[in-house]
Amino acid sequence: MGSTRILTSLLVLIIALQMAFAQAPVATDQPPAPRPIELHDALVWKRISSPTVSADGKWFACRLAPNEGDSEVVLRRLTDGQEWRFPAGETAGPMGVMATSDLVFAENSRWLAFPISPTFRDSQRLKRERQPVQNRVALVELATGKKIEFEKIRRFAFSGEQSGWIALHRYGAEPAAGPGSGSSGSAPPAKAVERATGADLILHELATGNQLNVGNVADFAFNRRGSWLAWTIDAAEMTGNGIQVRHLATGAVLPLESDRAIYRGLNWTEKGDGLAAVKGIEDKGFEEKLYSLVAFDFTSETPRKTTWNPREEKDFPSGMTISPHRNPVWTDDLGAILFGIHEVKAKKPGAGARDGSESGRATNANAGTPRANADEPARPDLVLWHWQDRRLQSQQQVEEPRDRNFSYLASYQVKEKRFIRLADESLRTVTPAPHHRYGVGIDTREYEMMGNLDGRRYQDLYTVDLQTGARRLVVKKNRYSYGISPDGTQLLYFEDGHFFSLNLATGQTTNLTSKVAANFWDTEDDHNVVKPPLPPVGWTSDSEHVLLTDNWDVWKVSAKGGPAVNLTVNGLKDKIRYGARFRLDPDEKGINLAQPVYVRTYGEWTKRAGIARIDPGKTGAQMLRWDDAVYGGMLKAKQSETYLYVRETFNEPPTWFSAGHSLDNGQRLTESNPQQKQFRWSAGSRLVDYTSAKGDRLQGALYLPADYQPGRRYPTIVYIYEKRSQGLNSYVVPTFSGFNKSIYTSQGYAVFEPDITYKINDPGMSAVWCILPALEAAIATGVVDRARVGLHGHSWGGYQTAFMVTQSNAFKAAIAGAPLTDMISMYNLIYWNTGGGNMSIFESSQGRFTTSPVENPTAYIRNSPVFHAQNVRTPLLILHNDKDGAVDFTQGIEYFNQLRRLQKPVVMLQYKGENHGLRVPANMRDYAVRMKEFFDHHLLDKAPPQWWVDGVPHLKLKDHLEARTPPEAKPVERVPGAGN
Repeated sequence: MGSTRILTSLLVLIIALQMAFAQAPVATDQPPAPRPIELHDALVWKRISSPTVSADGKWFACRLAPNEGDSEVVLRRLTDGQEWRFPAGETAGPMGVMATSDLVFAENSRWLAFPISPTFRDSQRLKRERQPVQNRVALVELATGKKIEFEKIRRFAFSGEQSGWIALHRYGAEPAAGPGSGSSGSAPPAKAVERATGADLILHELATGNQLNVGNVADFAFNRRGSWLAWTIDAAEMTGNGIQVRHLATGAVLPLESDRAIYRGLNWTEKGDGLAAVKGIEDKGFEEKLYSLVAFDFTSETPRKTTWNPREEKDFPSGMTISPHRNPVWTDDLGAILFGIHEVKAKKPGAGARDGSESGRATNANAGTPRANADEPARPDLVLWHWQDRRLQSQQQVEEPRDRNFSYLASYQVKEKRFIRLADESLRTVTPAPHHRYGVGIDTREYEMMGNLDGRRYQDLYTVDLQTGARRLVVKKNRYSYGISPDGTQLLYFEDGHFFSLNLATGQTTNLTSKVAANFWDTEDDHNVVKPPLPPVGWTSDSEHVLLTDNWDVWKVSAKGGPAVNLTVNGLKDKIRYGARFRLDPDEKGINLAQPVYVRTYGEWTKRAGIARIDPGKTGAQMLRWDDAVYGGMLKAKQSETYLYVRETFNEPPTWFSAGHSLDNGQRLTESNPQQKQFRWSAGSRLVDYTSAKGDRLQGALYLPADYQPGRRYPTIVYIYEKRSQGLNSYVVPTFSGFNKSIYTSQGYAVFEPDITYKINDPGMSAVWCILPALEAAIATGVVDRARVGLHGHSWGGYQTAFMVTQSNAFKAAIAGAPLTDMISMYNLIYWNTGGGNMSIFESSQGRFTTSPVENPTAYIRNSPVFHAQNVRTPLLILHNDKDGAVDFTQGIEYFNQLRRLQKPVVMLQYKGENHGLRVPANMRDYAVRMKEFFDHHLLDKAPPQWWVDGVPHLKLKDHLEARTPPEAKPVERVPGAGN
């Protein structure tokens, strides 16, 4: 009986426990449901930059950088997939572009070096304290993953092909404006530097870790083999200044040149058998230093020195000197040195000290003290605009640094000890051909003014004998010229629908395409340009052929005018565009047809993309990759058959893969944004076909919202800018600057991006003829809610938006970013970023007009939003910044004032000091938030933001902005007296 009671009790207990567990909630490991991407989430989204592969193909490295914050360097061993990650400091700017140099593998594939910026917080603090922001450099031993760091390094370089050393150049008394790229180059111009520029150069021996320190180094460069290291000394009071070299195998240091002078433009030949520089010495008669040549021939055991001082040359033009702004170059045969010369100003008699010194300052004759108006200019502050100026004064101001540093090509023949001036005012530009036997001269004087007016930039072409200076005019009024052949004997140019080769020795020209059954000009280009050329693929390495494209196929065309061969065969037939070639050897000299040629492919009507290979001696390209994706780049290891390619889709970020020469079975190397799975993403992309009102076959890319359900219609943003359907399979990184497709689809919007093609003299009406049929086709898919469609575009897209709302009420809300609004006034305004006039843009580029407004005012008025403002019924938000250097601020003002006068619903956002786009993170965030509030109100029926309903009085604007600034975006540190 006792045992029976116990058994019964146990059964009751078990049953009770089972019931309790059945009623209790079941614990799961299910992750939370994906949520919409908010603007602040975009800060952590990352991009891959600086991808590189070691020469032996066993190592891959890249930089992984968020939109805002600190980046890291990722190092991966390809043989087993092992990975190392190293902090690399602040991302330079909110869009993920690094200000630092690329990652560099040593040629022997044993080391990786890269610069490290200060962290985001440290960088912000240093800037507020007005302290220099300096980098350090990391050196990683690949076999062990061991890293060592070097502080305050502005530039570094491995010792060429031998890779036994790394040179690390420290910051001097005045830090450089930015870090170097690790390759040799000239130091800052002497005129801009009044004090010694030398700083410590650390030579670190990679095998032993031993270090040498060379002081007062201004510039350094290894020759290509890595057998020699050269440097220039720039010390206080020029003590010990000169050029020195170290033989890296023996450690011997040779002083090649020494003087109380400065040395600039240190430059090795490509073979590393010659070194040249320029030497500057003060001259009391001139405002800047006068320069001479110093050069060394390294073809024997002891370097042979050549010097030449133009002041001792009777044929050298007076009032000129050798330019420190152009590196001197030995010719391939070491028979001559090419360099630049420029004008030098003589000091005025009795001129005193400048730059605010007491002896140069105006004083009061009675009291001996500065005049009361000493701060006023001593002469008028005037800009004189003249109708015969070839370039507008504004353009000359923008290009002043280039003009100031401009130099004319000249040469010194070493054996003959002869100076030859190759360029002058009648032929300002002469470009040496490879191997330095000939050059190509360009004279634009006759056409420069009209070219700046109508955009048709012609030039006269000359051949120049670099050994004698003899010139020959060979092509008159040419508009398009391309590269010189690798052997330096031919120039490729285009004229009237055909490509020609120009023999630089004889001046004879040959039509290469007249007998080829294909067009090599762009028949689809809708700009106001007659037969615009399709850019050539390039010269072959033997200089016997050029590769050209007819917009579909790649052709091998004889440089002597012989038969042509279609290498890809099926492009036109299958509507596949075989496009740009992947240049896998950065040191190549032309396209080597004895090796496979890899080209990018694109399906015109499918939007598929891929990579094709043209094999040696064969026609018909082999498609290696071909799918609904984008293939943006390729790399190849220098010493192995390791190939890398990058692939992306609309929902997969750019990802690098490694493979063999056929690119199959690719090994995934990168994962940039694993957090994406935590967020809602677009449910897919669709291709929408439609026909414009003028009968053109077009397409648009429709991106579905993240929560898409068939049969349900969604609010939609139509984003426009000429042709957009090519981006159907492109990945868009979420950002916090204005409109972002990935964020809006995550938030439940559909996004539609249609193509626009143009008719001459009707850029605005062309948009109407394309966009409205596109919208109807998108609505017909069942995805787009006709009653909830917004429109947005920026710059030219902003113009199309501003014009569209004057012609149609199809959109419930619109945002026009930096729009052109008055085509007549815009024609005569200035593109301040370049200083040039807009007229060339209107007549030969995006404007697509044939004449000026004076000759065809009706067309300009017909396509100007401001003249049709009375038709606007769509609530409009305008972005236009006061320092816009592309579309003048007055364009936004004109349209806003006209709409305001007509009492149309319009608000304009002006971010002070910003250019054509936004760069200040606070402004970028503010614009993105206001844009979202605007569209959410009009398309999702959310409550309107107060700034849209009532505006913000100027006296309350500061409080308004402060209240909208999120806590994480506000400064966390403030330094007294630092201008916060």
